[in-house]
Amino acid sequence: MTASQTAVPPLIEIARQTRQAARHLAVLPTEARNRAIEGIAEALEAATPDILAANAADCQAAQAEGINPALYARLKLDENKLRAAIAGVRDVGRLADPIGAVQIQRELDIGLILKRITCPLGVLGIIFEARPDAVIQISSLAIKSGNAVILKGGREALRSCETLVQTIHQGLDQAGIDPAVVQLLTTREETLALLKLDHYVDLIIPRGSNSFVRFVQDNTRIPVLGHADGLCHLYVDAAANLDQAVAIAVDAKTQYPAACNAIETLLVHRAIAPTFLPQVATALQAQNVTLRGDDLTCRILNIAAATETDWATEYSDLLLSIKVVESLEAAIDHIHTYGSRHTEAIVTEDVATAATFLAQVDAAGVYHNCSTRFADGFRYGFGAEVGISTQKMPPRGPVGLEGLVTYKYQLVGQGQIAATYTGPEAKPFTHRDL
Repeated sequence: MTASQTAVPPLIEIARQTRQAARHLAVLPTEARNRAIEGIAEALEAATPDILAANAADCQAAQAEGINPALYARLKLDENKLRAAIAGVRDVGRLADPIGAVQIQRELDIGLILKRITCPLGVLGIIFEARPDAVIQISSLAIKSGNAVILKGGREALRSCETLVQTIHQGLDQAGIDPAVVQLLTTREETLALLKLDHYVDLIIPRGSNSFVRFVQDNTRIPVLGHADGLCHLYVDAAANLDQAVAIAVDAKTQYPAACNAIETLLVHRAIAPTFLPQVATALQAQNVTLRGDDLTCRILNIAAATETDWATEYSDLLLSIKVVESLEAAIDHIHTYGSRHTEAIVTEDVATAATFLAQVDAAGVYHNCSTRFADGFRYGFGAEVGISTQKMPPRGPVGLEGLVTYKYQLVGQGQIAATYTGPEAKPFTHRDL
């Protein structure tokens, strides 16, 4: 075999193969796609030692390069995280098939029947940071929804992603599914080229910073589903249960500080600040959280002063900014000024105040008396997610299966022509829902 015969095909050929594989996947019955998902889960279980070894090598190399703690936390794939990801694959397999659902069935006239039916998008291009477990989540969701996927992970996770995709290919092959439905790119140059493949890729989902998402949007004609910063807030109202508020604040900041749904700013009503701030500060500092505050907060707590930059920063680490506000309206104004429309929460026992917050705060997720950490596809019962969309157009929030399908109109007649329904003697439509 010559070198040219063994060379990796150029990206456009990979895209063609992926598009062709997507067409076959889209028409497979539910049982076939579910078998593929179970095959992936079994292959991942069998390859667990290899996956963890590849990830350990990535982590070691990343530490040697001085990776920041937040990115390292996302990169690290230990046995518990891998086990949870495999459980998520099987959860996706148990979900209802999103393809082929009849959303509208309407008689336009006798013998002329219109249906609107859900169908796959086609080929997804997913560009994400150093998060190897995203490979597992995205691949299972794509296959369940009948879509093929081209993945591009962060360079820090290269070994992990390559091992995971090889393992997924084994599971697909054993289930009789073309492995080309899941592809992996490995270089920055391929990322830029992917953005030009508007004839082959139907949706790009970038997962990273606001600047990165904007870069992708500015450099492609492919529709983009943006997943940018997670700058989340918790507002503790004057009518809050303070013990509850402390527990929620600690969980929302420390349960997994690198997550995009962890809070970065704590807003506290002035009426309770002298009582609440010492309580919450003690609890947070016991979890090694570094606090920064506005002038009023610093008069109560011996902490560093927050700057304007702090209010606009997603720390993704054990750092938290605190601001005392005069009212609910001031809290909402702050959230609208600095928030990223990801997830926002209020703690209060006042039902009217909570209702105002839930109605007026513009975010994909708005919570009352619970942690922002619930903003997650798995916790919503989606099985997994391809990301959390912070845009206003749907899909919004955690994007699971329902965000990866579109629909088509099917019209079946018996020789009808449009001219029959126009002009002075036009036949009327029945427009009867069936």
